[in-house]
Amino acid sequence: MNSPLIQLLILAGIAVFLILRLKSVLGTREGFEKPPVSKTAENMGHPEFQVIEGGPDLDITDHVDEDSDAARALADMKRVESSFLVTEFVQGARGAYEMIVMAFEDGNLDKIESFLAEDVFQTFVDVVASREDQGLRIESEFVGVREIAVQDVSFDGETHEAEITMHFVGELTSVVKDIDGKIVEGNPSTIKRQKDTWIFARKMGTTDPNWLLVATDT
Repeated sequence: MNSPLIQLLILAGIAVFLILRLKSVLGTREGFEKPPVSKTAENMGHPEFQVIEGGPDLDITDHVDEDSDAARALADMKRVESSFLVTEFVQGARGAYEMIVMAFEDGNLDKIESFLAEDVFQTFVDVVASREDQGLRIESEFVGVREIAVQDVSFDGETHEAEITMHFVGELTSVVKDIDGKIVEGNPSTIKRQKDTWIFARKMGTTDPNWLLVATDT
């Protein structure tokens, strides 16, 4: 028997000896096993998921200060209408802002009439009509809402009339063209910021879920 073969057999024997030795010390496991959990750990549960009774309503405090009049008004609104969520309102206000701004810029007011109070709609109509009388039209593109925040809240506990004042900072491109298509104001490649304060109103606890834009202040 040659020397390399003898060396191979010796190494194989050593490997078998080491495997048996490790088994006797560590024991054996089959498949993937989770480490054992002590009874103490099982009884502790997951404190990070515990609900603290009487804590602040994060749906409110995410948008206004906890001890503010606005927070108290929003809490009163929720007591009248339990399905009302401030976060959902803010998201809806963001979408309404883009839709209304672009409809006004384009002069296409029919699709937003149901979202506006009568006097606000009439003001929009008058501005668009004046623009058209001068032979002017606006071409614009909405870029996005840079800032949005709940600025103020009021709620009448007797009539259940609610008003939420929203602050927006929108970004858009806009140019004004004359009847010949010549640009008389603006630059199509320049993004401008537009600051708006809008008031939305609704009677809480009714079947009509729509908020109306009742006032604007640019």
